[in-house]
Amino acid sequence: MDSKSIHFSCTLCGKCCHDLRLPLSLSEAESWLMDDGELEIFVEAIPWPGEPPGDNLQAAHKRGRSFPAMCGDLPIRIIATFVASFNGPCPNLLDDMRCGAYEKRPRVCRIYPAEVNPSLELVPSTKSCPPDAWTAEKPLYLASGRLMDAATVELIKQARLADIVDAPRKDDICNALGLRHCALANEGFSVFKVDRDAALNAMEESRARVAGETSASQWTFVSNQRRSVETLNSIDARCIFASTDPEATYSYLGFLEAAP
Repeated sequence: MDSKSIHFSCTLCGKCCHDLRLPLSLSEAESWLMDDGELEIFVEAIPWPGEPPGDNLQAAHKRGRSFPAMCGDLPIRIIATFVASFNGPCPNLLDDMRCGAYEKRPRVCRIYPAEVNPSLELVPSTKSCPPDAWTAEKPLYLASGRLMDAATVELIKQARLADIVDAPRKDDICNALGLRHCALANEGFSVFKVDRDAALNAMEESRARVAGETSASQWTFVSNQRRSVETLNSIDARCIFASTDPEATYSYLGFLEAAP
């Protein structure tokens, strides 16, 4: 955070309501599907051979929102993000750029432009809002980095808690949908388009989950980086090139230029 406080007020430009992949809680994802929205599941995984120090806050955040699994002999943790997907304007966006589902809009929309991830700082230049959105009289963040709006603070707490509560159910849902390929964290995502009825059924069945009931499932890493593929396979994990999987049920969204 820089030495100045950050001020913000929405200008109703509508830019943040176009061409998005909005992360949802499971309850929000269910509502989105019930309203005939398109849902995708973004999957990434972190090698997790041992527990990190307790004071590693970033690792604690990732652990809380993930579930344990295996990749060959390698323990990993899977982060599955359920995403409202749309190109162009949001289905709920009205002609005057107001939200047509304002009272039930996803939590991430209510939090914007603040960040949910505790390791991220708000950087106005990375947001889609016009310059005059950042000239409001009321500060969003003080120069100390403290978030001023009490309602947003509470929503961020709720979002982080939902991530933790939802993680075990996401394990069950991924199992039910047959998801078995994960990208390496910080390299990209494996992206699954889900069938509406199958996803709703899996969500319903996951409510009956008994804590600790499911054993760690087996996953396969996908990567477009030769070094990652070779390294993971050398330690008896399973990793394949994303570009050489012709029958893939997922698409690979890579952050890095392919290095086959």
